[in-house]
Amino acid sequence: MKGILKWAAVVTVVLLVLIVAVLLIVPRFIDVKHYRPLIEKQVSKATGRSFTIGEDLRFSLFPWAGLSFSDLRMGNPPGFAGDDFVTVGSFEARVRLIPLLFREIEVQRFVLKKPRIVLVRNREGRVNWEFPREKTGEPAKTAPPEEAGEVGLPVKSLEVGEFDIENGTVLLADRTSGLEKEITDIGLVLENLSLDKAIGISLSARVDGKPVSVKGTAGPVGPGLGNGTIPVNIVLALLDEINVAVKGEIENPAADPRFRLALNGDRFSPRRVFEALGKPFPVNTADPGVLSGVSFAATVQGSPDAVDVSSGTIVLDDTTVNFSLKAREFSRPDVRFDFHLDKIDLDRYLPPRPEAGSDKSEESKKPVSAGEPDIDYGPLRRLVLDGQLRVDACKGMGARMEDLLVEIRGKNGVFHADPLQVSLYGGNMSGEKTVDVQGRVPKAAVRLSVKGVQAGPLLQDVLKKDFLEGMATADLKISLAGVTAAQIKKSLNGEGMVTFNDGAVKGIDLAAMARNVKTAFGVEASGGPRPRTDFAEVTVPFTITDGLVTVPGAAMKAPFIRLEAAGKANLVDETLDFRVVPKAVATIKGQGDEVARSGLLVPILVSGTFAKPVFMPDLKSLLQQEIDKGLLEKEPVKKLLEKEEVKQFEEPVKTLLKDLMKKQ
Repeated sequence: MKGILKWAAVVTVVLLVLIVAVLLIVPRFIDVKHYRPLIEKQVSKATGRSFTIGEDLRFSLFPWAGLSFSDLRMGNPPGFAGDDFVTVGSFEARVRLIPLLFREIEVQRFVLKKPRIVLVRNREGRVNWEFPREKTGEPAKTAPPEEAGEVGLPVKSLEVGEFDIENGTVLLADRTSGLEKEITDIGLVLENLSLDKAIGISLSARVDGKPVSVKGTAGPVGPGLGNGTIPVNIVLALLDEINVAVKGEIENPAADPRFRLALNGDRFSPRRVFEALGKPFPVNTADPGVLSGVSFAATVQGSPDAVDVSSGTIVLDDTTVNFSLKAREFSRPDVRFDFHLDKIDLDRYLPPRPEAGSDKSEESKKPVSAGEPDIDYGPLRRLVLDGQLRVDACKGMGARMEDLLVEIRGKNGVFHADPLQVSLYGGNMSGEKTVDVQGRVPKAAVRLSVKGVQAGPLLQDVLKKDFLEGMATADLKISLAGVTAAQIKKSLNGEGMVTFNDGAVKGIDLAAMARNVKTAFGVEASGGPRPRTDFAEVTVPFTITDGLVTVPGAAMKAPFIRLEAAGKANLVDETLDFRVVPKAVATIKGQGDEVARSGLLVPILVSGTFAKPVFMPDLKSLLQQEIDKGLLEKEPVKKLLEKEEVKQFEEPVKTLLKDLMKKQ
């Protein structure tokens, strides 16, 4: 037995010596360069595209298995012109052989310099990164499923000394859309690359000339890559403006990937980001100082099929947003959300309002061209939505609101906001809204109820005009369609009732208008008090048909007069056509009113535009009243024309009288 063992040992030593001798001697006598044409031919045959290697091709086996080359080039498949698919300036790798026998990998050096990859989609839609599949004539065999616990690297250990990619380039070009993106100066250094240590990561690049970097650690990955938990702690830096810290862990990345990450984004300025990109800021805001400071933090966990965001916080300028979000089934997104804002002034973020009479103001009134491109609502039709939005304090279109609550639910392109609640100006507004994007043109329906809102402050804030006081109550139902203001105005339909209690109309004295043409229609006493019409109640029922508001019978109950009004308001061209008729006159002597209110009872015509309404006496009606009283003779007509109320309108009155007398 001892003799056998002795001879076995001798044979083993001899074999080892022979192996070592082969590893040391063979590379010295075999010129690998001699096989370079053969290597190029075989690779070209296998890939279906040109392949060349520079003359500096080297190979070694002991003590390190090494491979190095320079000037590698792989061309594009037929039909693709331009730069080669892949070029490599130089490459060097060294791996220790003996540890491989024991499933241990020791890499001394892995250095790749000046790699360049060009990814192209041509005008026909073909891509250059697809390789032909080998045709065997046999059906492809499906690999047997791996047992749980067998997923991972088939090695016991991994140690890499130097891992470096220098001065890399990736070019992305889509000829179908004209999009082209170039990533240059790619550098990647991995430190402590092993299975049982945290791997240091340092990645830098330039995207269209703008700097991007990732620095941090990942791991240790452990020997069972794909089954374990991998800690991650990295910082992403973009454009020298944005810094995002990502810390957490990734579980089972190969088998059943899951992650839990904490994200923290330092405060940055979106405006400076676009300046760094050399592009104009895409949003024109009324306040040029907004969108200058944004930061965020959140915990994100999930898998490739679902994401949960919790403890989310976004600080936008002086607004803080707390939120949570859940998303499932990304092909047909199912999104649940909860957003809570402490305060926000929306007017600062909206486009500036055009000045009256400006080119932009006039342009907005022009009809929309029929050639307007359609909007793709497909993503909204696939979306399932369920969530709520809360705002403690908000300002929009000048109006100040509090305790805003909107709950939104929807699927298949139909979305409901119900309830919709908000407190404003001492009262509240509630209702519901439905948006339907199932068709080519979106539709919406709104139901609103307003109670106890002080109309004066509201209209001052929204319209910047002080012309009405009173407590407003309203109920309305409105439907509309379209995406532009012009389309929406033309499609408006609905009905409603608006009521004002215990208020006043400022700037006009309707009682005076009805009784005194001269003082009411443009001849105010110098330095006198601003006229007003106090009222106990105003009711305005209305209907809307294709943007035309019809008021069949509005009524005002005032201390000295009762008025009824009817007419139309065209929302499309913003014009007015109303007639106000006094129905009763109170006796006011002894009630503390010193203004003279005696005179003719004159109906009032309201015309002009929303911005510039025009009030005029209804002279035709006035004269008809007098004629009906028997004032058809010369002398009574003369007396009528001498009245101060009518004197300034002498010529139009004479013309009207002639017309009226001809009809008698």
